Amino acid sequence: MRKSIMLLTLLGVCSVLSFADSFQGRIVDATCYDQHQSLTTCDPTSASTSFEIFVANKPYKLDAAGNSKVAEAIKNRADRSSDPTKAPSTQVMAKITGTKDGDNLKVDSVEIQ
Repeated sequence: MRKSIMLLTLLGVCSVLSFADSFQGRIVDATCYDQHQSLTTCDPTSASTSFEIFVANKPYKLDAAGNSKVAEAIKNRADRSSDPTKAPSTQVMAKITGTKDGDNLKVDSVEIQ
């Protein structure tokens, strides 16, 4: 009986994880993009609080947890560690694992590249 419960628990955890997808693309400041509709002028800074990821030219807004994770990852970028107020010198690319809900993403993890 105990082995059956362990097996069912393991299957439940695995089934939840199987719904997560991986999204790789460019991170932009969502507030800026909503106002200007331009990828070239909306690179995120350390002051950005809401983000979108563009995957194959399609934008996905991140949930609140995802926004927090991306903000923290951007602040800790290796190329900005010497001067945290300096804007990123290049586009911010990321790999996000999460689930899609329409045009929004519920973020599980973020990896800035």
